[in-house]
Amino acid sequence: MLAVVFPGQGSQEVGMAMEFVRRFPEAREVFEEADEAVQLPLSRWAAEGPEEVLRRTEIAQPAMLAASHAIYRVVEPRLAAPVAYVAGHSLGEYSALVAAGALALGDAVSLVRRRGALMQEAVPEGRGQMTAVLGLPGDEVMRVCAGVDGVVAAANFNSPTQTVVAGESKAVSAACAALAAAGATKLVQLPVSAPFHCELMRPAMEKLTPALSETCFWNARIPVISNVTAEPYSDAEDARALLREQVCAPVRWVDCVRTLVRVGVRVQLEVGPGRVLSALARKIDRSLICANVEAPEDMERVLACIGEALG
Repeated sequence: MLAVVFPGQGSQEVGMAMEFVRRFPEAREVFEEADEAVQLPLSRWAAEGPEEVLRRTEIAQPAMLAASHAIYRVVEPRLAAPVAYVAGHSLGEYSALVAAGALALGDAVSLVRRRGALMQEAVPEGRGQMTAVLGLPGDEVMRVCAGVDGVVAAANFNSPTQTVVAGESKAVSAACAALAAAGATKLVQLPVSAPFHCELMRPAMEKLTPALSETCFWNARIPVISNVTAEPYSDAEDARALLREQVCAPVRWVDCVRTLVRVGVRVQLEVGPGRVLSALARKIDRSLICANVEAPEDMERVLACIGEALG
């Protein structure tokens, strides 16, 4: 079976998906629809930058969604096998819902722009922090964070030995000192503007709830793996509830990938800018065949690889 996964914020870059936009009308139409939905020149910023604009959370999130779906709209009809499951890392779950037919592109772009703005507003810049912890299992990271005063918690379980912590800057710094003492091999402060997926995002979660309630969701045609539960869902009301909870809940990406393997997925295709999810999957389960498409020249090779693997 084939699963398609979509990257989250942090993989954005100037020029993303633009070769697809230049070569394929269907990719160009995605950006035109996204620009119209939010009345912003996302296509121009994705093509030309500047980088400082594209890094802003409320711009990065809708631009990433548009870029990923522009590529998917070209790739999906050319796949040699049907897509059995979709998933996405944080923001990428919205891309997955669009691919699954559960959410209209314009609505998704509008939602993630709102989501990004609310996440940014929830914590004044400089008061929160996110740091990647390498070399320790996620359970140990959770244990250490639980012993630190202040708000700090595991926010992204990315691989068996890579967990991102988020919270108040002082609490994250204290946790990092304790994690280093516990055996962490590397600590990397992330260049993000807010501490996502932790309790500090509760104001954003509450303010996003009305927008989720007012948006039309459909039952998904393809099961979506939830970041919150790491289990498949397809019901429209489940989508609303899980996207709400996702704002504060940690991204359980290790468990998401393990779920894909458990249900019989043999090939994971990453669609969108970057190769982050492909690299993580290889660290989670080496039995999974991983491929990614971020440029048109990737397509022929990747499509042939998928056909061979699933043929």
